Amino acid sequence: MALASKLTKRFELAQSYKEERHHLYRSLASLVIPITIQNLIGSLVNSADIFMLGFISQDALSAVSLANQYYFILIGVFFGISSGVTILCSQYWGKKDYDAIQAVMGIALKLGIAFTALLAVTTMLFPVAMMKVYTDDPVLIEIGASYLRIVGFSYLLNSFSQVYLSVLKSMERAKISTVISCTSLVLNIVGNAAFIFGLAGFPKLGVIGVAVSTLFARLIESLLCLIHYMSGKMLKPKLAILFKKNPLLFKDFLKYAIPALINDCIWTLAFSTYSIILGHMTSDVVAASSVANTLRNLFTVLCFGLSSGGSVLLGKEIGAKQMDLAKRDASRLCIITLIISIFTGILLLLCKNPLMSLYTLTDRAQDYLNTMMIISSYYIIGQAMNTLTIAGIFRAGGDSKFGMICDTVDMWLISVPLGFISAYVLKLPPMAVYFILCLDEFWKIPAVYIHYKSYKWLRNITREFS
Repeated sequence: MALASKLTKRFELAQSYKEERHHLYRSLASLVIPITIQNLIGSLVNSADIFMLGFISQDALSAVSLANQYYFILIGVFFGISSGVTILCSQYWGKKDYDAIQAVMGIALKLGIAFTALLAVTTMLFPVAMMKVYTDDPVLIEIGASYLRIVGFSYLLNSFSQVYLSVLKSMERAKISTVISCTSLVLNIVGNAAFIFGLAGFPKLGVIGVAVSTLFARLIESLLCLIHYMSGKMLKPKLAILFKKNPLLFKDFLKYAIPALINDCIWTLAFSTYSIILGHMTSDVVAASSVANTLRNLFTVLCFGLSSGGSVLLGKEIGAKQMDLAKRDASRLCIITLIISIFTGILLLLCKNPLMSLYTLTDRAQDYLNTMMIISSYYIIGQAMNTLTIAGIFRAGGDSKFGMICDTVDMWLISVPLGFISAYVLKLPPMAVYFILCLDEFWKIPAVYIHYKSYKWLRNITREFS
């Protein structure tokens, strides 16, 4: 009887775990598929921009790539603020506390607008000085400055849309977020084609046309977000709560979002510094790096979607105080991401040559790109696993400090110094420098694994406001 009872319990436990896995897969699919589609279209737009700019000239491609480093930095800021939104809103979503969610959104909007206003004004008023940070080539500076003068205003529009879209995803409404983002992205790519090639009677404006198209797409995205919010379909608009001072939530937001924001700024600034290192070599290196980064981002959309979707699901489970389930689902997410990242790297290698043939580059730039694609094929694995754990799993439990410390040490005390030394002291060949810079994701894997297994990140951080 005792043996039969044990076997029954084991069978019931196995069935329970099986149901958990199926629930995780269904929930992940409802979040990850829309997020992946959104990221995929975003990457395709960027790929198409790079592809179309190549028809203007390699200098146009390189200049816009360098100018967009400021938007890349801004994306890091948005990602940090959005992480604070996801950390708090996903857990409050688990509690079904809608007022707290709206209050968090208001806090994020104020911080986002404050930062983007500063960057927007600077890029529009001092575009030449901003370009000189990344290159000393006068042609690239002139082209990039003409782009920044116009596109800078779109940063302000992004500050609202990115926060609102993050709130939607935190409330498991990724489909709506994807529809809004994809509408904007499709408009962007159509506008770029019209202005670059002069389609449908539009004037050929080249790089300036790309900036105008981007600004228009961001405007439409912001309007769609505003219309959806005011419709009350997800959150009943309560401006008093949205703009009301809430010291406790503001304290929580700063506690969890600021380390995430610093972490993402550290990460993006380091990547931007990589561009500075490579940008002062040759135009061929800049062009090849631009294409390699664009293609790598295109192939990692599913991995990043798993990180975003997993963070929301784990945050919801933690907010509902389902700690054991969150721990098991975190382990399942790691296995899924590892398998997908390996297959993604293999796929990138298989598609390398056909994709490279799409871009009009010099022979030397093509050689550089070939090497960069090979390096990217295994870099994806480290990038996917670290993004899942640091930006997904750890932040779901409110642990954003670890990532901040880890990336500070990894990128600013190891990778960036090694990059400068290899490029300007040892004067190594460009591809040797690129290889060294792409070791950044692998330096931190041991520390990330140890922290994951400690489960110190598994915490419920919601408050009772009643």
